[in-house]
Amino acid sequence: MAVIRDMMPTFELLQPTSVEDTVALLERYGERSWVLAGGLDSLDWLKDRVKRPEAVVELGGVEELRGVRATSGGLEIGALTTVSEVATHPEIVERFGLLSTAAGHVATPQIRNQGTIGGNISQDTRCWYYRGGWPCYRAGGNTCYAATPQSMNREHCVFGANRCVAVNTSDTAPALIALDAELVIRSADGERVVAAEDYFLGPEIDITRMTVLEPGDLLTRIRLPGAWAGAKFYFEKVRDRQSWDFALVNVASAIVTSGGRVERARIAINGVAPTPVRLHDVEDLVQGMETNEDTAAAAGELAVRGAGARCARRRGSGPPTWRSSAAPPTRGDRMSWSGSPGTSCGSHSSQVPRSWSPTGSTSAGSGSRCARRRRSCRVRGSPSA
Repeated sequence: MAVIRDMMPTFELLQPTSVEDTVALLERYGERSWVLAGGLDSLDWLKDRVKRPEAVVELGGVEELRGVRATSGGLEIGALTTVSEVATHPEIVERFGLLSTAAGHVATPQIRNQGTIGGNISQDTRCWYYRGGWPCYRAGGNTCYAATPQSMNREHCVFGANRCVAVNTSDTAPALIALDAELVIRSADGERVVAAEDYFLGPEIDITRMTVLEPGDLLTRIRLPGAWAGAKFYFEKVRDRQSWDFALVNVASAIVTSGGRVERARIAINGVAPTPVRLHDVEDLVQGMETNEDTAAAAGELAVRGAGARCARRRGSGPPTWRSSAAPPTRGDRMSWSGSPGTSCGSHSSQVPRSWSPTGSTSAGSGSRCARRRRSCRVRGSPSA
């Protein structure tokens, strides 16, 4: 929908220098306020005139929201810490390489230098209908323009759709879930701590929000517990191009092994549902199993269960075999696969990730071309942090 709008509406710019002052301002303005961190997602909304806040609370002067600090056994990351710092900080790289690798896959170096970790996990969905000002369910309307077979929706939901089929696009979110991170939120009522897994909301709970943050809330810190420090980590991001793009799917896993068997594991995926999805069934399956290709194959098969039917209903196409990326690789502490062209599958076409091999070799995933050619829609906004 081409919409021509007048100049950007005026707003009051507020620049607090402490968390206390920030929370007080957010309490005063409530739903009429907008929090500005790195500004990459915010400026898109404001320039498009879709969001019209009365007050913009700019966090650049709140230094206590920046930096990485050691805690008892773990780390604490300020929500205003840039994605670049998260990707390169020595302690994060050494102990929590899963998060540093995920952060290094966000957008471009310029965006990572400006964008914040808090902004990356809290950004709104990138559905082009919603962003373009169409009156969809998420915007307060009574329909979903992306849900029809003729819609530009191949980068939308395969799992978890409920009226809205838009997905969560954060690269760092599944890594935080796999690391069992906790998020600290401040408001006028005090401080509360939310598990990363519970931070995100699906449309069945609140179709207007992506996270548990309500008017007046401020995300202040991210806590990484020491329980998963130094585990075997894997992060993979499958996308149309290898630079500056959102994931068609990404997968993050943290695995602890003992005697050649999986002792415990946490695995999360994103880009395929309204929220990041933790694969509890896969974690339960691999626990106690040997770290070999049979385990990886069984885990991948379980991870895609139910996806094929959804894909077929929406496109008349075969199951998305690329979801074998959910198989838990345990070779090396920090790995990233660059990918190569593979199969295309209906509404969520992508490359087929390679399956992990304990010998260090890889084998391309199998699959055939779907009956329909994938859509090549390139109208998304910039991958924001």
